[in-house]
Amino acid sequence: MKLSAEQFRHWDNKCITLLGMSGVGKTRISTLLRGGNWFHYSADYRIGTRYLDEAILDNIKQQAMQVPFLRDLLRSDSIYIRNNITVDHLKPVSTFMGKLGNPELGGLSLTEFKRRQELHRVAEVATFRDVPEFIHKAQSLYGYQHFINDAGGSLCELDEPGLLEQLAEHTLFIYIQASADDERELIRRAENDPKPLYYREAFLDEQLAIYMGERGLDYVALIEPDDFVRWVFSRLFRARVPRYETIAQMYGYTVTTAELSQVRTEADFLGLIERAIERRS
Repeated sequence: MKLSAEQFRHWDNKCITLLGMSGVGKTRISTLLRGGNWFHYSADYRIGTRYLDEAILDNIKQQAMQVPFLRDLLRSDSIYIRNNITVDHLKPVSTFMGKLGNPELGGLSLTEFKRRQELHRVAEVATFRDVPEFIHKAQSLYGYQHFINDAGGSLCELDEPGLLEQLAEHTLFIYIQASADDERELIRRAENDPKPLYYREAFLDEQLAIYMGERGLDYVALIEPDDFVRWVFSRLFRARVPRYETIAQMYGYTVTTAELSQVRTEADFLGLIERAIERRS
């Protein structure tokens, strides 16, 4: 979707998709806006509560079944386990994704890791296919005037025919571009606290071969899970940047993390988007 600054200003029911790596500020801005008249559509929340709920629960139960005390209680239906996923607490989703490597260190085999990656990809595609329906619900059912799509960082990786076009038909893409300083900080934080990530299969296969060659490893089971995530994050970041930029060039506009850091109110945010549109004009 492309608009003039004036068209955006007079757009009665603004619908925006925020695009960028985890940590650039998408959720901060979405949280700020949901305090007003904006419906916050958290892609990760939708994935966890609608499309991966059963798989996440099965993974938790599998871990619990390894504890004899809990196994007996579960098998006798004396207890039950449920997710408590919220927009602000999405850890069950990331723990299901898991990390590749040594099972004694909590790692997954390559086969199981790829299986979960594909489940996540399918769930994420379905989640974004739901956006038009939720735009309608946000307005007609919940009474919100505007809609903010807090997209996961892996949206650019999905390569699903027609998906970006559908999102661009219904929402305005805003790519949050990390400044050089913020890029270094995001990488530093990811290396200090490595979290599960989604990878395109071709990217994973390529980088895994390089990593194992550099480390002199013959088997995936020898990988230290956190070490691989630390090693691959900067490469993933830089592989995603041109994909984000292409989406912004084709369907939307770009703001920087430095600009976004100055946003304190809805008016600040809307003004920033208007300036981004004017830059492209």
